Amino acid sequence: MVDRSTAASNDSSFSSSPTRIDELLASVDQLRRLQRVTDAALANLTVDELLEELLIRVREALSADTAAILLLDRGRGELVARAAKGLEEEVEQGVRIPLGRGFAGTIAASGHPLSIYDVDHSNVLNPILKEKGIRSLCGVPLVVQGERLGVLHVGTLVPRNFSSEDEALLQLVGDRVALALHAGMYERERAVARTLQRSLLPEILPTPPGFRLAARYVPAGGGEVGGDWYDAFMLPNGSIAVGIGDVVGRGLGAASTMGKLRNALRAYALDVGSPGDVLDRMDRLLQLLDPEQMATVLYGVIDPVELTFRFASAAHIPPILRDADGSVRIRTTETDPPLGARQGGTFTETVEQLRPGTTLILCTDGLIERRRASLDDGLRRLCEASAVDVSPEKRCDLLIEELMDDHELDDDVALLVVEVAPDGGEELQTTFRADARQLLVLRRLLQRWLRERGLAPEVAYDVIAATGEAAANAIQHAYGPTGGMIHVGAEVSGDSISFTVRDLGRWRFPRDPDRGRGLAMMQALADEVRISRSETGTSVELRWRLEGNGDRAG
Repeated sequence: MVDRSTAASNDSSFSSSPTRIDELLASVDQLRRLQRVTDAALANLTVDELLEELLIRVREALSADTAAILLLDRGRGELVARAAKGLEEEVEQGVRIPLGRGFAGTIAASGHPLSIYDVDHSNVLNPILKEKGIRSLCGVPLVVQGERLGVLHVGTLVPRNFSSEDEALLQLVGDRVALALHAGMYERERAVARTLQRSLLPEILPTPPGFRLAARYVPAGGGEVGGDWYDAFMLPNGSIAVGIGDVVGRGLGAASTMGKLRNALRAYALDVGSPGDVLDRMDRLLQLLDPEQMATVLYGVIDPVELTFRFASAAHIPPILRDADGSVRIRTTETDPPLGARQGGTFTETVEQLRPGTTLILCTDGLIERRRASLDDGLRRLCEASAVDVSPEKRCDLLIEELMDDHELDDDVALLVVEVAPDGGEELQTTFRADARQLLVLRRLLQRWLRERGLAPEVAYDVIAATGEAAANAIQHAYGPTGGMIHVGAEVSGDSISFTVRDLGRWRFPRDPDRGRGLAMMQALADEVRISRSETGTSVELRWRLEGNGDRAG
């Protein structure tokens, strides 16, 4: 039998006063409001979409008539309206509030929330709030990692006391807005840095006759760009300039400094020429423009006739050289300080003798440096991976694949590979872009090859002049503005030497009757000239008769 008094007593324990019920309902309402502004689905929105959705939700959660986000313009010391709901005119009219003045300016300057029960507009500078009759305001600062980004505020058309719970909810939304804005600004900076960096790396590497070049740039695993760069270009004397560098730091600042240094290198290379002098000027420029910045750089010049590589290094990774027999060596040099850290003195120049078939490998430290491993270990691994006999393009891919070995890069990687064409003996084969600037390199390549074959100087002169004219005609007449490729082949056979210049374009004859004297020149210089034209291109064959001592036959 149940004791009714006890049951009644137990039932009474579940009863609640009206005040308790109101508190429970208020807590449930607060929980719903929190869920509205912390919904995980909001994470999939873009920054602009997220700001708009949060303003809608916080306006509903706080029963406000307007909600707005104002961002700090540090350059002008003002808050500018970025997004608004209820009073969109704030954004449309570009409302600006001086930092430290008025309602929003005070919140931004102090870094503390602020509520106003009855707005009298002596302390509110926003003219739109006055025009629309806003009576009460509540605002919170937008802060992330100690940096103040702006202000989030809501307003009502009737007087209202915003509670501490209202203020806490608004601050929660403000914190989420600040994180989204910070992430958006960070991503924009990274995008600008990536665009800047890629725009400053050469789109097309030169294709000088007798050489093959390839390069790669790989960003770090985190996606934030650094100051790694490479460059290769032709000098007016037909030499090949190569450079590679790494600016200390990451982000937009490092990418910007990288652009300055790369442009300076090209300018100084055309002016002073000597690698040591080029680095000296770059060092002085960096100390003038970015006195707190440092960078490692290696710059060198390849002479296509003497096959020398003259270079200077500012604390950069040393060059790696692979010879035709597969042997690999590190070209160590005297260590000079990085750009930006030198206190007088000159940069040491080193001359390395190249040979047919030699491959020059330049890289930044991101390719070889690993945590808990020494730089010497990284260089050793690079040498081991460089021993294989592959083309420059495949070599770049192979080195990155071998040295990364599924390891996410902590730093950017810049890699530049230059291969001297192997010695073909009594044959020469080279292909280059149809660009008149390549003709000087072609002539210098022919000069070296003919000298190695022991031809008399007067014969070599005729060969170089006639072959150069045939290549110039192909560049001018075979291709349009988009260009194409020119192939030059040579062979010594018995008592003769022959050169073939071939294009893959459609020949266009000159309209000027005073032009077109190249054929007459070739016929005057060579013993035999044959021209073959087809739908697939034009071939010019030049032949000279030789005696055993290399003199031209009579």
